[in-house]
Amino acid sequence: MKIFTLLFTLAFMAFSVAPKVATVNTSESTITWTAKKVTGQHHGKVPITAATLDYQNGRILGGTFEMDMTSLTVEDLTDAGMNKKLTDHLKSDDFFSVEKHNKSNFKITEAKTSNGKDYQLTGDLTIKNITKPVTFPVAVSVNGGNIVATGKLTFDRTHYDIKFRSGSYFENLADKLIYDDVELDVKLVASE
Repeated sequence: MKIFTLLFTLAFMAFSVAPKVATVNTSESTITWTAKKVTGQHHGKVPITAATLDYQNGRILGGTFEMDMTSLTVEDLTDAGMNKKLTDHLKSDDFFSVEKHNKSNFKITEAKTSNGKDYQLTGDLTIKNITKPVTFPVAVSVNGGNIVATGKLTFDRTHYDIKFRSGSYFENLADKLIYDDVELDVKLVASE
């Protein structure tokens, strides 16, 4: 019986295939952030410096992406002075503390799908060296050797010690209130 079990285990190991790692093209991939306040919203980009997608049989199993917080941009303000003021403020200790925490990242811990196209990705989002789990929907298309994954990740900024003008922590903010949820529209373009 032990020999049969050993042979079965060896045969199974011989036919099991390790996941492949697709390299993400960081110049074609994008992360667009949106933050809302009582009087409007702002948006911009955070460059992806490194990313991978783990897949097997055309299905995403895992992956990571890293964001360069030092290169965060604001794209909705056309006045150069106002743009610089907001960009610098977002990089300050009121928000992302970029001087101390120049990278943020996301690591997939679970990828659920019933059809190989629509996923619920769960993973660990790390901002300011604070890691919290998040889950968000992602659409994946595979065309030839190319993989494109798009989704909207929403996180509560106060979970990452970003409390500036948060209604969860301060009262009487009136039209100065900034909502806690921040949206990241993520597009990863990879090749097998």
